[in-house]
Amino acid sequence: MINSTLNKRRLKNFKNNKRGYYSFWIFTILFIISLFANFIANEKPLLVKYDSEYYLPILKSYPETIYGGDFDTEADYRDPFVIDLINSNGWMIMPIIPYSYNTIIRDMDSPAPSPPSIKNWLGTDDQARDVLSRLIYGFRISILFGFALTFLSMIIGVTAGAIQGYFGGKIDLFFQRFMEIWSAIPTLYVLIILASVIQPNFWWLLIILLLFSWMGYVGVVRAEFLRARNFDYVRAAKALGVSNIVIIFRHLLPNATVATITFLPFSLSASVTVLSGLDFLGFGLPPGSASLGEMVNQGRNNLQAPWLGITSFFTLGLMLGLLVFVGEAIRDALDPRKTFL
Repeated sequence: MINSTLNKRRLKNFKNNKRGYYSFWIFTILFIISLFANFIANEKPLLVKYDSEYYLPILKSYPETIYGGDFDTEADYRDPFVIDLINSNGWMIMPIIPYSYNTIIRDMDSPAPSPPSIKNWLGTDDQARDVLSRLIYGFRISILFGFALTFLSMIIGVTAGAIQGYFGGKIDLFFQRFMEIWSAIPTLYVLIILASVIQPNFWWLLIILLLFSWMGYVGVVRAEFLRARNFDYVRAAKALGVSNIVIIFRHLLPNATVATITFLPFSLSASVTVLSGLDFLGFGLPPGSASLGEMVNQGRNNLQAPWLGITSFFTLGLMLGLLVFVGEAIRDALDPRKTFL
């Protein structure tokens, strides 16, 4: 009952922060939309009816011969010949944006980068790719990367901080010295060296950044455990023979959860910024990938096409601003001075 009342107060405090509350819903809606990027922006039809048969090219590849073509390779649904074949004996439904993030548009009215038009709502970049489709895909991969890095960093950081704070002594001293040495390693130099040997991708970047990002959580959790480990209920649990694992995860960890959750939105925004920065420098995702950092780089290299820089800057600013506002609302919701008044 107490926990239920406390959670209701926290939820009320979260809603009272109107800026953070509305930012949370705006961010959630944008993220959900980006999850369906393949159905919103794609060069393949959502549904094709041909010769009384229905096909889902967006989910499965079909050879051109299915539609009466000559080649046994996957059909190119932007080819006028394939379009005429399908329309002659059926129909197809294209996505709202008939271009994927890597689609090269060959029938433009002006040279690339072309300005916004009816066909390309935010224009094209210098490689004749639709900016809006790359924006949607880039937003999705940035948020997913941020979520993955933040979640895994939290697990490792909270575990390390809990062990240090609870046991203390030589274990704490060893971890502290190890973290001092490990944090002195320049992450960017490590990425530059690895980029010269291998081609970085989503998982490589996640693993490399995870090796260093978990340390941000250790200090907060360690401080909470050092403070709470001498409380009377912890001593009583030890006297009753309760195991250390149960004490850590059932009795002490909830005390550190508040500080950790408050830190999460800011950590997520930092993860997104890191990925965008690496893509901007050329040490991030493989060339051609949908990336907000690569779009910023496109804007820098094509000052004569201001829509590129404005689009990428506005998207990054909006995303990071929403996350900061959500973080402020979570901080207010978990603030004991407001919760227990």
